[in-house]
Amino acid sequence: MCPIYFSMQNNPSKSGAEKPITVVNSRVNNLKGLSVSIPRNKLVVITGLSGSGKSSLAFDTLYADGQRRYVESLSAYARQFLGRMDKPDVDAIHGISPAIAIEQKVKTRNPRSTVGSSTEVYEYIKLLFARIGKTYSPVSGRLVKRHRETDITDHILALERGTDVLICAPLLLNGDRKLDQQLQVLMQQGFSRIMRQGRIMRIEDALKEIDGRTRPKDCFLVVDRVKAATEDPDLPARIADSAQIAFYEGKGKCLLHYRVKEKEQLVEFSNQFELDGIRFTEPSVNMFTFNNPFGACKTCEGFGSIIGISEELVVPNKNLSVYDGAVVCWRGEKMSEWKNQLINNAYLFDFPIHKPYNELSDEQR
Repeated sequence: MCPIYFSMQNNPSKSGAEKPITVVNSRVNNLKGLSVSIPRNKLVVITGLSGSGKSSLAFDTLYADGQRRYVESLSAYARQFLGRMDKPDVDAIHGISPAIAIEQKVKTRNPRSTVGSSTEVYEYIKLLFARIGKTYSPVSGRLVKRHRETDITDHILALERGTDVLICAPLLLNGDRKLDQQLQVLMQQGFSRIMRQGRIMRIEDALKEIDGRTRPKDCFLVVDRVKAATEDPDLPARIADSAQIAFYEGKGKCLLHYRVKEKEQLVEFSNQFELDGIRFTEPSVNMFTFNNPFGACKTCEGFGSIIGISEELVVPNKNLSVYDGAVVCWRGEKMSEWKNQLINNAYLFDFPIHKPYNELSDEQR
């Protein structure tokens, strides 16, 4: 039998996850009691002459036993549809895992088909990337995150005991309403206070001070006022409800106003996936799908190559003129019709048909 070459690494002191795959006395097909030790977490190539037993070791021994063990782990109901799988003629195989075997032939004409897509491993990879993927703003470099009501609740409950916290929302104008009209609508909805330039005031009093120069961005709607870290068991639910209202009234934005060591703090939360004035797209499975229009490269559309015009191939000899046949595509009896059309009409736009291609201007090329 011709020799089989492989990477050897056998260290019994390693942990179970790193122990090698060991085959003891394989007698499958033309293997004569072959014993090998194959390391994990490495690309292992089995080479040898035709008939030396490469496929017998890789497919009929390792893959066959891994597949058999996987099938045996299924329920009796599932096994009845798969049929019986015989154990390879081998004394023992240690450290084998469920395996995937790919035939050495092209099963499809689709150029987007890869090893990952044919084995369906790619489905798990793109799902993993969509779940663990994080988006960072190119402006500030900070992590882009969509805040939830629980984030606001956790933030407030983590503050120093007894801290007074205002749960606010930006004061936004709906449609063509003016500021005073918007405040009156908010009063009808049950809101009673706003914060203007750091002062808490009732909406009735604010209406008396507001004039045409007052800007809405200087005012915040006070949704609720709570005291942090109290023993009230209903406090987390109350904060979550108020945060939800603030998100609704503030079109996705909620603000917390409180004092820490006599210093004013204004913390902003947003349930929109945006940061630094940019609205980002959240990671999804389609974003990591190269053969889906949503995630495919916009240049090659997921094929890995593009079709275009190569100047080097169209004009291989740049010392020739158009008249002498510089454009290789226009040679021959049929395609020369295009060259003749250009030559016969060149005088209309003053094109130099006898000048070598390498002396033409960029516009003429």
